[in-house]
Amino acid sequence: MSVFERYLTVWVLLCIVCGIALGQLLPGLFQAVGRMEVAKVNLPVGLLIWVMIIPMLVKVDFGALHEVRQHVRGIGVTLVVNWLVKPFSMALLGWIFIRNIFAPMLPAGQIDSYIAGLILLAAAPCTAMVFVWSRLTDGDPLFTLSQVALNDLIMVVVFAPLVGLLLGISAITVPWDTLATSVVLYIVIPVILAQLWRKSLLARGQQCFDAAMEKIGPWSITALLATLVLLFAFQGEAILAQPLVIAVLAVPILVQVFFNSSLAYLLNRLVGEKHSVAGPSALIGASNFFELAVAAAISLFGFNSGAALATVVGVLIEVPVMLLVVRIVNSSKGWYEKTNVEDR
Repeated sequence: MSVFERYLTVWVLLCIVCGIALGQLLPGLFQAVGRMEVAKVNLPVGLLIWVMIIPMLVKVDFGALHEVRQHVRGIGVTLVVNWLVKPFSMALLGWIFIRNIFAPMLPAGQIDSYIAGLILLAAAPCTAMVFVWSRLTDGDPLFTLSQVALNDLIMVVVFAPLVGLLLGISAITVPWDTLATSVVLYIVIPVILAQLWRKSLLARGQQCFDAAMEKIGPWSITALLATLVLLFAFQGEAILAQPLVIAVLAVPILVQVFFNSSLAYLLNRLVGEKHSVAGPSALIGASNFFELAVAAAISLFGFNSGAALATVVGVLIEVPVMLLVVRIVNSSKGWYEKTNVEDR
């Protein structure tokens, strides 16, 4: 992992402090940035999000989709967890923790928005960091690549209807035109641009592609951190008034990560998949495309929304929690392989 990736939680905490401080010192500046919109899309944030997302999507090789047939059971498990379990379980966890258990600790006017942010976070499987988690568990690289490519294709079609359905079930009104615009802006167009860029780089040779990937690698994290500074500049008043809100929002996210990673891991064992597939499957099943979630939350609900804050909490805890899941997967390898052999 790069220094940026390894210490992402530290950088996010610094962004929280810097964003809140700058928002208090220079409120006029950030209000001006907030007004730079076209068709409900904030232009500075839209640009930053493209810089976040496109370099990651350049790494995705849709040509690897033919490898899907080599790992049908593992692919099937991950698809079930990603698309049939995780979004719905997060909606349930949001209802349990945010609308009920912790509701007295939260501003009543933001309850729906917090739940919406959690749903957005869970509705998009991770695209980039999964490759890091897979590598740390000695995962099968072809399985990881084919699974990510397949999830990205599904996300283009399913993300908007799934989010709309879950928000409707949660009695949260969402403007469908804005949701569709977010999908086009932050999924469809970036995928097309990234694949054209990938094709152009590979046409010049693998060495040129690898050099470009190394150069643009820090762009995504840097753009993410800049977006977080902007977001926390707007969220400062709410956080200072209720500093426990971040800890409260972290609870359903943590439960979701451990539940879904465990479910994917155990289901892979039950269907007889090898550990090198079960590891990345568990990690893909638990992690989130938080860059997309942040972008969609800002577009749908705005900088000041609880939804935007909820998605950022996902960014805050992503690295330490996923590293803990990696450790569990690695330390249980002997048990996994032993029980797999015995079952056969």
